[in-house]
Amino acid sequence: MPSLTDVRFAEIAQEIACDVLSKSQDDDNILKLQEISREFVSDTITVPTKEMNAYALRASLGDDVYFEPSTALLEAHVAKVTGKEAGLFLPTGTMSNQIALRTHLQQPPYSVITDARAHIYRMEAGGAAFHSGANSIPIIPDNDHHLTWEDIEPRIVSGTDVHVAPTRIIALENTLNGTIMPQKDVLEISKNAHTRDIIMHLDGARIWHVAAETGLSMKELCDPFDSASLCLSKGLGAPIGTILVGSKPFITKARWFRKLFGGGMRQTGYMVGCAAYALTHNFPLLPRVHALAKRMQQGLEELGVGILSPAETCMLFYDPSPIGVEYWEIVEGAAQLPHPIKLNGSRLVMHIQTSPQAIEDFLELIRTLKEEKAAAGWKPENASSKKKTLFRDVYVKAVRPA
Repeated sequence: MPSLTDVRFAEIAQEIACDVLSKSQDDDNILKLQEISREFVSDTITVPTKEMNAYALRASLGDDVYFEPSTALLEAHVAKVTGKEAGLFLPTGTMSNQIALRTHLQQPPYSVITDARAHIYRMEAGGAAFHSGANSIPIIPDNDHHLTWEDIEPRIVSGTDVHVAPTRIIALENTLNGTIMPQKDVLEISKNAHTRDIIMHLDGARIWHVAAETGLSMKELCDPFDSASLCLSKGLGAPIGTILVGSKPFITKARWFRKLFGGGMRQTGYMVGCAAYALTHNFPLLPRVHALAKRMQQGLEELGVGILSPAETCMLFYDPSPIGVEYWEIVEGAAQLPHPIKLNGSRLVMHIQTSPQAIEDFLELIRTLKEEKAAAGWKPENASSKKKTLFRDVYVKAVRPA
């Protein structure tokens, strides 16, 4: 007969036990994959395939805070591919960028130059100021596409004036909003920065797309930088992870900061197994993704829709106002299709699991909305002229008028 202690333990164990699988989980997952194939929100929504999972489950077992064999192999591989001495596996791109800045920046005051649209400046919760005590100098590119040395040089802060924070890092993002920064401008910025003892960091969350589109090797793309952050979940389709690369002393210190930031992970074998599978099997899919984005742009232009930022790689930003349609009308109409499509506003992102049919269905929706507006009496001359502003933010969220 079980003792009272045994009975109580069994009760506690039953309370703690957890099952996160629904009764129809396999069917639910199939439906979710179909939904993902019709979402233009981001390329972070992709999910592991059965093949990726099968490969990843064979990865080594180990605690990465101490040493995890498969993780060490992935770090070394990405470092070699990018021409750097060492690499560090991190859970997110934001942590990777912020640890890179914190590792480079040793003693304030100092400042970091970025594009005004950059993820480091706009989308990382003010991390440069919070973690590193750094002042940010956001610059709007004069050509409305990418930063050049002519944009950057006048904004560099130097000297010993106690009122200022000298520039210690120039952080470039490639791609930025899906657009590719010309390599000649990257090289010119790097050359001039290094002559001034300014560090170069690359936010290369989608740098894989640049390699796929331009034919430049990862080493060529990363050579101008002292450190680079490369996302494995955006574009490549791994479920999690970013690799930070740089010199051995830099990565040794970055590993220390990873622990301090709470980013030290334990059994990472499965995660890096997925990442390795993505590098091998998903990178070759990127040209197809670019072709889908270009098809989307072509179809929108044929319908008279404005393009705010073109499809150079995996995404584009569009403006439906030239045909009299509002973003919210598109979002609501897309959600009501027999096979719904999900988007948030002006940004349309294609990914490795995007369905070509979703693009055609989206274009047909735009065509229908355009025809409805015309039937209701809307004419192109009714389109409101947009005032030229100093900074054009191509991110527009769909908001239904109150």
